[in-house]
Amino acid sequence: MSETRADADFARGAAYVDGEVVPVDQARIPLLDTGLTRSDVTYDVVGVWGGAFFRLDDHLDRFLRGCERLRMTVPLDRSEITELLDRLVRASGLREAYVEVMCTRGVPTSGSRDPRTYDNRLYAYAIPYVWILRPEEEAGMDAVVVRSTRRIPPDSVDPTVKNFHWGDLTRGLFEAYDRGGRYPILLDHRGFVTEGPGYNVFAVVDGALVTPAVGVLEGITRRTVLELAAEHGLSTTIDDLEEPTLRQASELFATSTAGGVMAITSVDDSPVGDGRVGHVTANLRDAYWKAHSDQRYVTPVDYASRTQ
Repeated sequence: MSETRADADFARGAAYVDGEVVPVDQARIPLLDTGLTRSDVTYDVVGVWGGAFFRLDDHLDRFLRGCERLRMTVPLDRSEITELLDRLVRASGLREAYVEVMCTRGVPTSGSRDPRTYDNRLYAYAIPYVWILRPEEEAGMDAVVVRSTRRIPPDSVDPTVKNFHWGDLTRGLFEAYDRGGRYPILLDHRGFVTEGPGYNVFAVVDGALVTPAVGVLEGITRRTVLELAAEHGLSTTIDDLEEPTLRQASELFATSTAGGVMAITSVDDSPVGDGRVGHVTANLRDAYWKAHSDQRYVTPVDYASRTQ
């Protein structure tokens, strides 16, 4: 990887393309890359907060497992990916960042349609931290249970491998907007709750946490919440979540790297509980952000090695 200098050009972020680190605004991928033309890609996103990656090893585990399941060969090894992501953050100078790494099937050679013949490609970038729900939005998320479409079945597209198959999620977004909300929740073909665009869903039922087991990404933030709940003596269940149970829950919240623990305060214009952030949600939200200083979870960025 060639050297680059960190300056104002990187203020909006840094990207890795074709072995080069460049300002994110200059990053380009080939038009014929099957990550674009066929959505033949997997990726992962890790947050940087206070100058440290949060659960970097867990994100890399999931990313590399996804590549293996898609039968892709990552061009860099794990330690090189770790160094690359660190380098992108320090090139940008960001202390709070949204860092994505992706592997695509690559560009077909000589018109080949045989995916075994492609050279898989790695891309990555670091940009300012992305929020699904900003902390100042105290009203919480206004969820909409989507009717126009159902979540892609797991035996068609494996949701545990992060992917760009967002056709159903995008349709859900438009339905939510049309109905006056912003945050869709999709059901599966059996009628059970799955997830939303980029976030897992939790319900508080009789004081216990329930989160869907099928048709969802096994989110790292979701995992963190389950671990924190156990540490705080809360009962947790990963199981089918029926729509009536969702609507009757005393509290609902969503989890994502892009925002942490985010209260859902209404569903289809009806308040969840009293329509305010519940104490279980608030306590887990606080514990989640406190965990960002827990040495079990953090990997500090080596800003001292920032290239000038």
